[in-house]
Amino acid sequence: MSDSRLPVTVVTGFLGSGKTTLLRYLLSESHQRLAVVVNEFGTVGLDGDLLKTCGFCSDDEVDERIVELNNGCLCCTVQEDFLPAMEALLLRANQLDGIIIETSGLALPKPLLQALNWPAIRSKVFINGVVTLVDGYALSNGSPVGDLKSINEQITNDNSIDHLTPINDLFRDQLISADLVLISRSDLLSAKSFSFVRDEVKKQGNSITNILPISNGKIEPSVILGLCKEQNNISRSDQNDHDHDHDHDHDHHHDHDHDHDHDHDHDHVDVISEHLRFEFPINQNSLKEILLKLVPEYQILRIKGRCWIEGKALPLQIQMVGSRFNSWFESANDDSWKPSKTGIDLVSLSLKGGVKKAFESSF
Repeated sequence: MSDSRLPVTVVTGFLGSGKTTLLRYLLSESHQRLAVVVNEFGTVGLDGDLLKTCGFCSDDEVDERIVELNNGCLCCTVQEDFLPAMEALLLRANQLDGIIIETSGLALPKPLLQALNWPAIRSKVFINGVVTLVDGYALSNGSPVGDLKSINEQITNDNSIDHLTPINDLFRDQLISADLVLISRSDLLSAKSFSFVRDEVKKQGNSITNILPISNGKIEPSVILGLCKEQNNISRSDQNDHDHDHDHDHDHHHDHDHDHDHDHDHDHVDVISEHLRFEFPINQNSLKEILLKLVPEYQILRIKGRCWIEGKALPLQIQMVGSRFNSWFESANDDSWKPSKTGIDLVSLSLKGGVKKAFESSF
């Protein structure tokens, strides 16, 4: 791998929100070497078994690529279960492109994110994003969960939970922690219902967090996982679909006023890819400030690339999802583009075009 740190993507949401369906799609369609940590709750082995049937790797690799934590709430068992599992996966980091952690909606996200900053692993990973799935159909009917009985059974059956947080508080915590919110079962919603759900999510969560519709777990993988290393040089326009100016995930886009139907060709989300390559003096603080300012205006999903700063021997690696900004100094490949002195080489994925022009005009 060219990147020294492994991206860790956290997927959270209540039982029935569509987490496993999304993971199955990512494992089979992303063409990345992913490991999955599954946090079980009551239904021991269920998610793990469903993921193992994806066919995303050979049978002899499955047990090494899917780690099941069956001892209850991940945020309550971080030290005993999670950290040893992560350390074991990181021993094989050179065989992986990323790690996905599927955590139960009953697990508070923040302790898990703090655990990823533990000394034993923090220099080997970065938080690639927290994705929260919301059952849009359930929320449109007034509840963040579709099957409250099953959720209550989860809570009752797992004795290791030491925080009995009300469902609405857990839901709010999921939304506040999210870098991206996916509204699942969106194909069952009218445009009016989707607008109601989106407004409810914004009201309870972070108002600038991007919210996307999703049906049957299908979404452009780069939106969730970021651009993998083969896609980082977008000058190779024939490499794959991600290198085009417009990437499409064929989910419903509900910003249009239309009769509700199932014609995916006329109702999708455009993800726009732009290449920002400039040679001019820049420092880390001003770069971060400019990018964060552009996030809400252009609905930026992700930014990845490098910045060469005067006086620094190594370029600054940039990994950004929504308003979450990660950076560290790291050597670049010999065949990577480099400025003569200082500059940036970034790729952005956004829902609104014009990021490159806006960035350039910020100087």
